[in-house]
Amino acid sequence: MKNSKPKKSEFAYERKNFWKDAPPAEQKAAMDYAVGYKEFLNQAKTEREVTAWMEKLLKKHKFVDMHSKAGAGKVYSIFRGKTMAVAILGTEPLNKGFNMVAAHIDSPRIDLKQNPLYEDSNTKMACMRTHYYGGIKKYQWVSTPLSLHGVIIKQDGSVLNISIGEKDNEPVFIIPDLLPHLAAKEQYAKNLGEAIDASKLNLVFSGMVDPSGEEKEAAKAFALKALNKAYGIKEADFLSAELQLVPAVKSRDSGIDGSMIAGYGQDDRVCAYTGLTALLANQGQKPQRSMIVYLSDKEEVGSMGATGAQSIFVQDFVADLMAYKGEDNSSANLRKAFINSHILSADVCAAMNPNYPNVHERENAVLLNYGIGVSKFTGSRGKSGCNDADAEFSAQVLKIFTESGVFWQTGELGKVDEGGGGTIAYILANLGAQVIDCGVGLMGMHSLYELSSKADIYSTYKGYKAFLANS
Repeated sequence: MKNSKPKKSEFAYERKNFWKDAPPAEQKAAMDYAVGYKEFLNQAKTEREVTAWMEKLLKKHKFVDMHSKAGAGKVYSIFRGKTMAVAILGTEPLNKGFNMVAAHIDSPRIDLKQNPLYEDSNTKMACMRTHYYGGIKKYQWVSTPLSLHGVIIKQDGSVLNISIGEKDNEPVFIIPDLLPHLAAKEQYAKNLGEAIDASKLNLVFSGMVDPSGEEKEAAKAFALKALNKAYGIKEADFLSAELQLVPAVKSRDSGIDGSMIAGYGQDDRVCAYTGLTALLANQGQKPQRSMIVYLSDKEEVGSMGATGAQSIFVQDFVADLMAYKGEDNSSANLRKAFINSHILSADVCAAMNPNYPNVHERENAVLLNYGIGVSKFTGSRGKSGCNDADAEFSAQVLKIFTESGVFWQTGELGKVDEGGGGTIAYILANLGAQVIDCGVGLMGMHSLYELSSKADIYSTYKGYKAFLANS
């Protein structure tokens, strides 16, 4: 008797594994695409560095600053060095709508406090006080090599860009953890979230002392003299500085097959990179609808502030685009532009973790290697704070992906009442636009070494490219 496996119903939905079903040429394209992405991650570890890196790339492709030159069809605008928007102008008036991919370029990190430098009285070493930014697991940041990035506005008004710890010949910085032999009461008796107190996330900055013996705090005095000699700064310059600690490690291929990438800042720079490169891939055509990529700051702390998604920048950018094209950019016309627009809130998804499967519901979880993840809603506790895309727009986006040969899947951020999270989707939807969350699945999100699949990264790039070009 012939043994045969039961067939799956032709009417059933089943997601497809990229490495099983994609043709060899597409699999190779996914591996090749990841090379440039890793270089981007290594060179752009802060929002300022991202905008600078992307501006350089845009200029290479003949995009122009919208406020410096008229008449170009490819323009961009950077606001306060931390947020930006890029557009390829279409033939239709903007009040008929545009297609937008909106990501964020800030990532969880540890900032130096405004008055950070002090001498520890017990060890007589110079240390730096910190304040963490965004949702981190504090225990991951101790006893790991960190690099210092940021900007200092010196007292004479000159700007000093800082990057220490990325090159092999540069020192790194450490926030030392407590040895296990002495951790029984101080750490082990506490729950995981409290074992590392935020007030103890201080880095050891310098170990030498001023040899003159004239300074009261010799270790701090030595550190200040070393800083002044190397960078020409004084302690008062810290008060207005923006200095961030990020992992000094570089992104690497992961897995024996090299099919994955482990690296810092993939939330959400993976969607920023795929969004921008998707736009660049569409620049050879004259689109009907204008194509926009918007990259915001401050998402990890609520999207507040002048450079966050809740600011006026994105509306102002579209209004400027309308004026640039010679169109009416009145308030009423600007509102129509957003109301008629289609937007992907390009943010990462929580991929199912083989070590913690119980926090997900597999049928409604994003899996690595199955393509771009589409989340109809995010939020938590009864979808609180979510956008919840409507059926019409959800179906339209999935149709675009299917017809363009994009590997895609749907998912949500964990089981109901297990946790949840938010994106900038609701902020843009508040302007009347059709918005849905759509991005790369990550394991270990918000950690120092997030894990992604090259298959999903490439599928996301293809999905954004098809969406932007859809008329």
